[in-house]
Amino acid sequence: MTGSSTAASDTTASSTRTGPAPRSPRTTEAHAVSPAPDATTPCTTPRTAPCITSYHRLDTLAPVLRVRCAPPRRGHGWIPAADLATRPEAVRKLIAHDARQGLARYGRPLRPDVAAGFGLHRFVWPVALLFTAPWFLERRVPLLSPEDVALRRRTGEVTVRPGAFACLPDDPAAGLPQARAVPDEAALAAELRSALGEFLAPVLAAFRPEVRRGPRVLWAMATDAAVEGLWYVGGLLGQEERVRAELSALLEPAAPAHARGAADAPAPIPSPFTPGAGFAATAPGCGGASGTDRARASCCLVYTAEPADMCGGCPRVTRS
Repeated sequence: MTGSSTAASDTTASSTRTGPAPRSPRTTEAHAVSPAPDATTPCTTPRTAPCITSYHRLDTLAPVLRVRCAPPRRGHGWIPAADLATRPEAVRKLIAHDARQGLARYGRPLRPDVAAGFGLHRFVWPVALLFTAPWFLERRVPLLSPEDVALRRRTGEVTVRPGAFACLPDDPAAGLPQARAVPDEAALAAELRSALGEFLAPVLAAFRPEVRRGPRVLWAMATDAAVEGLWYVGGLLGQEERVRAELSALLEPAAPAHARGAADAPAPIPSPFTPGAGFAATAPGCGGASGTDRARASCCLVYTAEPADMCGGCPRVTRS
C-alpha cells in the first residue's frame, strides 16, 4: 500500500509500504493512547532481569508499543498469550476486535479469514519485538513462553515477565543464574529463531482454523511481522541499514550440504521461518528514499477489503 507513514493508525496488516521509512503495522487502536488507570509500572533495569533494558528502550522509543514488565494480566481488555494458544474463544475475541476496526475503516465487513490474518499479524508484530529487540540492542535472547506475555490491543500495551535468556560468553550478565551463554553469534541467532519459533508455534496452530491457511503460509505471515517490527524500530533508531543486514543474515537460507565443507558437518536445524528477510534494491522510481524495499513473504489480503489498497511489497505484485 502506498501513502504516508502512520504510527499504527489504520487496519491493514502489513507494515511494508512504498515511502521514505519503514512502517509500523497499520491499526486503529494504538496510536497516542494514554495508559489505562490500571496500567502496570514501566520497565526498570534490575540486575536480576538484564533484558529489561531493551524493553525500557522499546517503551520510550516506539509510539505504537507500550512494554510493561509484569506477570500476564487478565480482564480490562488484557489477553494472556497462553489463552490464545489454549482457548479458541480468546482467539475469536482478538479477531473480533480487528473485524470491528475493519468495518469502521472500510465501511464493509472484512472476510473472516482476512480479519483473522490482521489479528495474527498484530499479535506477532509486538510479541516478536520482545525477542528481536534485546537480540539487536544487547545481544541477548529472552527465553519466553506464552505464559510470560499478555497484550491489550486497544492501548498498545504488552506485559512481559523476563526470566532466563541466552547471551554471548563475554556478556557482563553471562554469570547470572538465569543466563545461558552460547559460543558465538551464529549460536545466538539460532537461539533467537528457536525461542521465537517455540513461542509462536502453538499460537499459529490456534489461529490456523480462523486464518484458513496451512503452516507454510502461517510461518510466512509470522516472518513478515517479525521482520517488519524490527525494521520499524531500526528506522526509529536511525539504524535501518544495520537492521536490514542483520535480519538478512538471521534468515539466510541454509547452505546445501555440498557447500558446507566437511562431509560429516552436521546439517543446521531447519528454521520454521521463511528463508530470507526479503530486502532488495528497488527499481528506479519505486520504494523509499533509501532505494531499498522489502518483498513480503505473505499477502495480507487487504485488497479484498479495498481493491486500491495494495501493499508496496505484496508478493502478488513483486512475484508477478
